[in-house]
Amino acid sequence: MRCIVNPGVVRGSVAIPGSKSHTIRAVIIATLAAGRSRIIAPLDSADTRSALAAARLFGAAVDEGVEWRVTGTGGAPAVPQDIVDVGNSGTTLRLGMGIAALTHGYSIFTGDEQIRRRPVGPLLEAYRTLGAEGFSTRGNECAPLVMRGPLRGGRASIKAVTSQFLSSLLIAAPLAPDDTEIEVLQLNEAPYVEMTLSWLDALAIRYERDDLKRFSIPGGQRYAAFERSIPADFSSATFFLCAAAVTGGELLLRGLDMNDVQGDKAVVGMLRAMGAEVSACAEGVRIKGGSLRGAEFDLNSTPDALPALAATACFASGETRLRNVPQARIKETDRIAVMARELAKMGADVSELEDGLVVRGGGLRGAEVCGHGDHRVVMALAVAGLAARGETAIDTAEAMSVTFPDFVELMKRCGAQMELRE
Repeated sequence: MRCIVNPGVVRGSVAIPGSKSHTIRAVIIATLAAGRSRIIAPLDSADTRSALAAARLFGAAVDEGVEWRVTGTGGAPAVPQDIVDVGNSGTTLRLGMGIAALTHGYSIFTGDEQIRRRPVGPLLEAYRTLGAEGFSTRGNECAPLVMRGPLRGGRASIKAVTSQFLSSLLIAAPLAPDDTEIEVLQLNEAPYVEMTLSWLDALAIRYERDDLKRFSIPGGQRYAAFERSIPADFSSATFFLCAAAVTGGELLLRGLDMNDVQGDKAVVGMLRAMGAEVSACAEGVRIKGGSLRGAEFDLNSTPDALPALAATACFASGETRLRNVPQARIKETDRIAVMARELAKMGADVSELEDGLVVRGGGLRGAEVCGHGDHRVVMALAVAGLAARGETAIDTAEAMSVTFPDFVELMKRCGAQMELRE
């Protein structure tokens, strides 16, 4: 499928869908909880449905509708009767490994081609240290992989090149029979760990922390069922914020809460630093685009913002440096290399750094570009097409269903000249 984009200005208001990160954490924790949990206003997308499918395989009962109701396993997940196929969801894979570590049998995980390239070696090693078993079937530290519990507890260290490694351990460790000590040797994407900790806090899980460097987690705890509304997703909102910025449009993004722990809310400040008018209000966040200028941003905490900000930087005067985000190379694609390659097809002056991008503004022209089957790359190139000269066509546009199946429809409601074609 291709996304065809022509230049135009976006205006009006848009309701931003629920947070993928919050939704998947809700499903994973509800699977482990005792009783029936209500997940209100969840994101309904391919990634979150992968989490629901995993929940069922581990023994949870799921009722779907406007809200999702999950009857959990009381800390005793079942051994799956089938392979756990996480599709494109790295979050479901890494957090699901924690559920598998609590079972008394073997669980097999796989996923799509992109998932089978994404590393899990440090997490496998940490779980082995804490009493579980785990190995990659191809010996390459990627899925397909096999996990076997039970998790016992103990002492482990982790290099969290993705925050999902540490979040997985933090969610599973309270249910181990023994206490757990986790030493964090490296951590990228710290706000996502704070999100996980906010869930533990809300459910009265006990732990002690030395900042984000060391955690002490008593064993023998339990998750209680919960009722929680999922906040709007700042990662998805980034594309609308950037669309308004590059087209000179005005948008109200309804549902965004600047008090939420999501790291990508930092994009609001980044766009403000580039010259956009951005402000929080009772309904959400308002933005007005205009004359943009280059800036330098540390994206270690906000790696998902790299594609959209790279597209935005093409329309800013001067140079923009997006740095300290090496983990962007191990997402669904190597997003640093992919964005440099595709924006160059549109005439961008862009250079790769080992840990980011340097973009020199000057505008873009429409072109045939490749989305590489990466939802955030596709949407970022669509944003670029809104302000480019001429028509832009992006292939593999079906990838948007992973996190934002309504992206094109919502853009069109804001006046974007955008459509999907087979």
